[in-house]
Order: sequence, then C-alpha cells, then structure tokens
Amino acid sequence: MGGGSKAAGMEKREGSRSFSPGVVLIACMTTLPILVLTLGAYHSWSLDWLRGVTVVSLKGSEDESFISSPAPEDKLLGGLLAPGFDEESCLSRYQSALYRKASPHLPSRYLQARLRKYEAQHKKCGPGTDPYKKAIEQFKSNHSTGPMECNYIVWTPYNGLGNRMLTIASAFLYALLNNRILLIHVPKDLDDLFCEPFPETSWVLPSDFPIIDQLSSFHIRTPQSYANMLRNKVINKNSNGSLPAYVYLHLNHDYSELDKLFFCEDDQLFLKKFPWLVLKSDNYFIPALFLVPEYEEELRRLFPSRETVFHHLGRYLFHPTNTVWGMITRYYEAYLGKAEEKMGIQIRIFQFAPISSENLLDQILNCSRIENLLPEISLKGSSSSTTKAVRSKSVLVASLYSGYSEKIRDKYFEHAAAAGEIISVFQPSHEETQHTEKQTHNQKAWAEVYLLSFSDVLITSSWSTFGYMAQGLGGLKPYILALPENRNAPNPPCRRAMSMEPCFHSPPTYDCKAGKQVDKGALGPHVRHCEDVSRGLKLFD
Repeated sequence: MGGGSKAAGMEKREGSRSFSPGVVLIACMTTLPILVLTLGAYHSWSLDWLRGVTVVSLKGSEDESFISSPAPEDKLLGGLLAPGFDEESCLSRYQSALYRKASPHLPSRYLQARLRKYEAQHKKCGPGTDPYKKAIEQFKSNHSTGPMECNYIVWTPYNGLGNRMLTIASAFLYALLNNRILLIHVPKDLDDLFCEPFPETSWVLPSDFPIIDQLSSFHIRTPQSYANMLRNKVINKNSNGSLPAYVYLHLNHDYSELDKLFFCEDDQLFLKKFPWLVLKSDNYFIPALFLVPEYEEELRRLFPSRETVFHHLGRYLFHPTNTVWGMITRYYEAYLGKAEEKMGIQIRIFQFAPISSENLLDQILNCSRIENLLPEISLKGSSSSTTKAVRSKSVLVASLYSGYSEKIRDKYFEHAAAAGEIISVFQPSHEETQHTEKQTHNQKAWAEVYLLSFSDVLITSSWSTFGYMAQGLGGLKPYILALPENRNAPNPPCRRAMSMEPCFHSPPTYDCKAGKQVDKGALGPHVRHCEDVSRGLKLFD
C-alpha cells in the first residue's frame, strides 16, 4: 500500500453548557473571521463548508445528547475528550476536528462526567500504581475472595483490525459499566497504531503480566473459560467460597451456550466477584449489553441517542499515532482535501459470498446511480455544462484490489459527467491479501479507515467490520452493498443503513429469565436485526 498513488484502495464544542441562541450567535459572529484566517492554512477547506455551520439552541436535561452544530475548531469534540494532553505526542487527538465536519451528535453531560471519572480511576489503578501491584500479587496467588480496591478487564486481540477495534470499544464500555480498569494486550502488530487515550497513565498491559505469553492461545476449550469452569464445577454461582484468580471470557463467534451466559444478569452479578477478567472476542457485543436489565438505566443516561454509542466511544478511544496521522494528513492534503464533496467506497469480498469482480463493479455503479451518489456520464464526448462553475467530487476506494478504482476512474476519464462534475478517483493501497500479523499493514489499514471516515457519503460492504469502523467514526449512515446471490448482485444492489452503529454478528438467542431461545431483535425498543446480517443485532434510535 503506497501513501500517495492516485489510481490504485485498502480494506476509526464546547461541551454541553446551555447558552441562549443570542449569545451563541454573537460568539459565532465575532469568531468567524478568526476561523477563516486559521482554517486558511488548511487549503483543503472551502468557504462553502464554513457557510454550512449552523447555530442551534442547546436544550434539555443533562442526560440528553444535544443536537447542534459545534464550531469546527472544537478540538475537545463537545467535551468528549479531556484537555491537557501533550499535543505534540499525539497530533491527531486535537487536530482531527480540522479535517472532519463537526458532528451533530454531542455526548451527553453524563457521559462526559463518567469519562472524567474513569480517567481519574485509571490513573489511580493503572500499571505501576500500588493498587495494581496488590492486584497482581492477588493474581499470582491463584485465588480470590472477592473484588479488590481496583478491578480489571484484560483485552487480548483476535481476528482483523476492525474486529479488534470494535471489541476494544465493547470492552471499554463494559469496564465503564462495572467500574473496572481496561488494559489491552498490544502485540507487535498493534504497536504504534493508537495513542494512549487516558491522561497521565497507560492502557497497555505490562509485559511482565503473569500470563501474558498464554493470552494469544486462549480459545473455547481453555480450562479457565467461564463456560468450562461452570461445566466442570470449578466455580459455583451460589457459593461464597474462594474463587480462581481470574475468569477467561470467550466471546468469539464460536462461543458456546454456556459462554453466552455472560449476557445474563445473574451471571453479571457473579462475575463482579472476580478482580480479574480476561476477554477475547471478535464481536461488537455492545447491543447485547442493552438487553441486560442491570445496565439499562446507566446506558440510557450515557447514551440517550443509542445509535451514537460507537460514534462517541470510537472517537474517544482511537487516536492515530503520529506515524499513522502523517499518512492520513499527507494523503488527504495531496488528493482529497480540495474536493467539494468526498465519497468513500469500501470493498470487501468474503469466501462465503463469492462474486466476480465484474458483477461487483456493476453492483457498486448501480448503487451509486440509483442513490445519486455518482453522476451519469455524457455519451456526447463532452459535458453539457461548459460555461457553469463545476463541482468537484473525490472518490476514495478502499480495497485489497486495485481493479475497482481503476475502472471507476477510467469511466470518468473516458466520458465526461453529464452535469459537468469533476470526478477524481483515488486508492491509497492494494495489498491483495490481508496481513493482520504485520504492523505496517495494520497502520495502513487504520489510515484508510480514518480517511474513509472523512467522507460525506459512504458505500460499504455487508459484514465488513472495516466499514463499520469508518461509518461510526464519521457519524455516517452508509449505503450497504447487498450480499451476492449465486455470484450475482441482488436487486436492489444496496440499501441505506438505519443507523451508524456497527452490527453484533453473533448475538445470543437465549432469554435468561424465560429460559428459552427467543428472537433478541424483537425484545428491546432500541435493538433490531442488522441490514447486512439477518441474525445480527444493532442499536438504533
């Protein structure tokens, strides 16, 4: 994957204080000249975008997720981020607001408060602190009598980058709900991708953690898994005796019915007794947490707008390191920034749903035509708009293969757009095969996720966690390409997502209270089946 090749894609506000509309309007009028001068240094921004900034009165209780248009220089993202970080150590944390349109989805005041509380707790309990050292000594003793001053959940990676990032976000929300400290196992292939998200501390699991060499080998048959310890009567939910040092939570797509008891309220109460939990998953399991009665009220206060969960958590947790941020900004400024409209196309082909490259290209173009995402071409040899000012649109293609971007580019090279638009097509890389085990591959993939998230409109592939990341970070409801049928694209070729939330591909179907299998997509008022995965679950408003 190259950082600047044109035609060739790769498969991430001030707070909620209440002001009167008049005060906000005066503030905007007095600061607009400053904004124009400041943003002038970023030649990619257009005055059209500045004119699009609107002022909306903020209202509601502290639990509401206010809908407004924060000023574009709001580097704290509406109070989502904490001030005070060393900006040079992680340029993306506060600069990302300059490259992306301000989100209309502001975090609730309650979420802001809980994040600040968590940051203080992580600083108190993180690696190297006295409470952490005491918890490690308890871990080494191989038994526990209950929760400690500081309790932890250890995340360990599995599957591709999209799966990893979605499960980190899931693990963090679980930590937030249970007053646990999240520590992540960072092997070499994940190194130098993400900045530290919490001030004056680290979320990286120390290299001397007692079982760090075993984490990558944990699987469904690991004796310390919750299911196996229940099955083998190593633990008893009704016992108050000594417990093992930790529980391994196996929440991968192949998990058993006993593993899925994790989503039952009684089991959640039991798991609170363990100071250490170790998690491995390739699922975005947050939608199922909304079906646990114990968490219902807290989640409502954290996220009054349910479809903003990953939008907020992703932008809070995942900041590209300076290495990756350099890739992002160089490519953006060179190829994407000058366009008046940006479109992203994310392409992923799965073995269980094969389709020829020709049919898939036709599906993408048909989706773009039906939804008016790309213009029709003129067969007259030139456009009908030679005297009018023309609009420019950049199309960023992210794929393992280069052929799709080349053919879309050639279409608009050989024929003019009917209304005279200027269409430029770019693809940062084409790796041909996925190499999750390689750091450089993951850095480039992370850069492309972030570039896609700058889009105004987005086309994504069904089942793709890569696409979920881009839509969530960008606050976009993408057009999802339908899975092929008998190697052919179905009709219609795509459909608009009902929310920007990722899909939980493999949710449990067991109703803990009823003691039977049920349709979880019909249970909660804010959980439905996904557009691209019929058995999956996603959050919506």
